[in-house]
Parts: sequence; structure tokens; C-alpha cells
Amino acid sequence: MSSKEALKLAEEAGVDLVKIAPTANPPVCRIVDYGKFKYEQTRKEKEAKKKQKVIEIKEIRLSPNIDTNDLNTKINAARKFIIKGDRVKVTLRFRGREMTHMNNSKHILDDFAEALSDVAVIEKAPKVEGRSMTMFLAEKR
Repeated sequence: MSSKEALKLAEEAGVDLVKIAPTANPPVCRIVDYGKFKYEQTRKEKEAKKKQKVIEIKEIRLSPNIDTNDLNTKINAARKFIIKGDRVKVTLRFRGREMTHMNNSKHILDDFAEALSDVAVIEKAPKVEGRSMTMFLAEKR
């Protein structure tokens, strides 16, 4: 029906004419109480927000001369984060003369990923960025 007829019907009923899909051809309108319509819309949005899960990124920092027991502790911490559903950013930080042996330290990140291969998968491969080498791990699906 035409917009004038719909507006007349809405005024007779004592409610509002609300455009539901203004971009459609022709535009879709509904005769409803606007206050109630807005309230229900916000309630639906809040309900949808409650159900969604926010994935956080947890960072674990390592150094090139890390000992095996320290590495195992960091691996266990990363395992907890991944099981909880978070992504893990593993950063290998280089200081001073350690910068010259960057290529020899890549095996630390590879070992880290290998130890977590049962629960995690490499999302982004190890990549050198300035004074650090980073890698992202995410939960296996």
C-alpha cells in the first residue's frame, strides 16, 4: 500500500509507522508502538552480546637463552590459555649481542609449537619484527 494510506492507518490505531527495511524496494514498514519496538530491539542486542565469546590474546615472552624447565613452565601457562579459548602470542625477545644469532633461535619457537601441537595450531608462523620474533598459536578445531 502507499505510504499515505499506511500512515493514516497508523494514526487511526494510535501507534507509529516504522520503517523496518528502508533500503528495500519498495521500503518495508510496520505499524507498531515505536517505544516498545526500540525496547525489544535493544533487549535482543543485549542478549546477543551475552552469548558471544570475546577471544583475548595472551602474550608469553621468551629469551633466546631460556632453560628447558623455564620453557616447560611457559608451555604449561600457554596450554592453560589455549584450553580456556584464548589466542597466545609467543614473543622471543633479543637484547644486545643476541641479535646476531637470531636465525639460530628459531628452534625455540618451533619446540614451543611442537610441545603444544596436541591442543594448538600455529596461526601465524614465526616472523622477525625489530628486536623480537613473534608467533601466534590458536586452539585446534
